[in-house]
Amino acid sequence: MKLLTDQNIDQAVALLQAAELVAFPTETVYGLGAGLFLPEAISKIFVAKGRPADNPLIAHISHVEQLDLIVKEISQEAQLLIERFFPGPLTLILPKTERVPACAAAGLSTIGIRMPSHPLAHRLIAAVGMPLVAPSANLSGRPSATKAEHVIHDFKDSIAAVLEGECGIGLESTVLCLDPEPRVLRPGAITAEQIGEVLGREVKLHTQKSHAPQSPGMKYRHYAPLAHVQLCFSRDELEQTCAQCTGRFYSFYPETHTLYANLREADLRGMTHVFIFCDAKVQANEALMNRLMRAAQLL
Repeated sequence: MKLLTDQNIDQAVALLQAAELVAFPTETVYGLGAGLFLPEAISKIFVAKGRPADNPLIAHISHVEQLDLIVKEISQEAQLLIERFFPGPLTLILPKTERVPACAAAGLSTIGIRMPSHPLAHRLIAAVGMPLVAPSANLSGRPSATKAEHVIHDFKDSIAAVLEGECGIGLESTVLCLDPEPRVLRPGAITAEQIGEVLGREVKLHTQKSHAPQSPGMKYRHYAPLAHVQLCFSRDELEQTCAQCTGRFYSFYPETHTLYANLREADLRGMTHVFIFCDAKVQANEALMNRLMRAAQLL
């Protein structure tokens, strides 16, 4: 695997155009990129990640004009959200064109679309000349990658390259479905309340598991380290849990930009248990609690 910087982004572009996989930073987490119109490259993503074939991917664009290539129609509400939140950490589920390979959409008639705000991701997608599908650059089910070293640890030489950069937010994008009613399929930095303010109506969080998920993070185990994760909702509970643990444990206070790094650190240290303190502030953070609940296999 090549470790690339913004100074040799042209190498990353050439690899992607040649149907190879390149991991790159976005403002949320690292994405494992492949050309959207290259089915042979997309198939490599599923193999490298160990990702189930019915788990759909998200298409990443650099300009709104690229929507014409992959989206059949854009509703008035979708247009309002695009104008307000693109580029940024919002993914919209929209009806796809026939040009989008079935493997990218897991056989669905829709595809998730987002425009990253990270300047390196923007440059890369624009230079490749086509949208990129880019699920989180980690082994399926494990904590997402927020640093190049995380990608290298997970994939070693099973992908072509990784672009070095920083991920500011640290959690995946908000995923929103508008049909038949607006529903947040995966919470993220853009909240349901913010979306509701733009649409002028209430937006709810979708909580049911789906047999045919429209978005990543809806059906399968996600974000979990090898260690057993337990959430503690008071300091007394945390202290008692730590005192009673007979294995090797790692405890921390979760924050969005360091959550995945902390979970990965527990595995690197060979911990058997991870205890996470969730105070009122953490519990009020819908996106963070979603990832914590999934890491603890409570969702």
